[in-house]
Amino acid sequence: MYAFENFINFFALYFLVIDPIGTLAVFLSVLPNIKNNKEKVAIEAVFYAFLILVFFLLLGGFILAHLNIDLYSLKIAGGIILLIISLEMMFDKRLERKEKIIKSDDIYNPIFPLAIPLLAGPASITSVIVTTSDSLSYSHYINNVLAILAVLIITLFLFLITLRFERFLKKQILQVTSRIIGILLAALSLQYILDGISQFIG
Repeated sequence: MYAFENFINFFALYFLVIDPIGTLAVFLSVLPNIKNNKEKVAIEAVFYAFLILVFFLLLGGFILAHLNIDLYSLKIAGGIILLIISLEMMFDKRLERKEKIIKSDDIYNPIFPLAIPLLAGPASITSVIVTTSDSLSYSHYINNVLAILAVLIITLFLFLITLRFERFLKKQILQVTSRIIGILLAALSLQYILDGISQFIG
């Protein structure tokens, strides 16, 4: 039961920071500019994003230790990053920024700018490191990997559905949903900051 609760917590976190619905709005806006096999590009982008996040999941603790960064410092810094991103989501600035990054790249390869920073961006990478830096149990890592995989599978499913029903989807509806997710992410980011301050004081 505890392991399942862990998975649910990680899944909720990664669903908020990866934001499949908000990401879908960006993907929808750039579809006309993708000249290659769109299904293949979508699948490879999600695959590379998974590899990138798992890389930081496995080596995040080592990176922190090597750089002598305390966990509370990362939680506070990560919380601030997530708070900024949540505010961008609530005011549609995050989608605009990602659209500019993606549209500035004439060649749509699956690694950049689709896998990074659209899927594996600063928020998701920071969250992966924070959630694994204070635990060494195998179940903790396995639940993390499964949660990341589940969210990215949902993201890929939405991408592929979008390719079939592109003309029926309204970008404005997706933006409203992303704003709601931004509110939840803001609350989560404040919790990160408070936890970091509490650890520093304690």
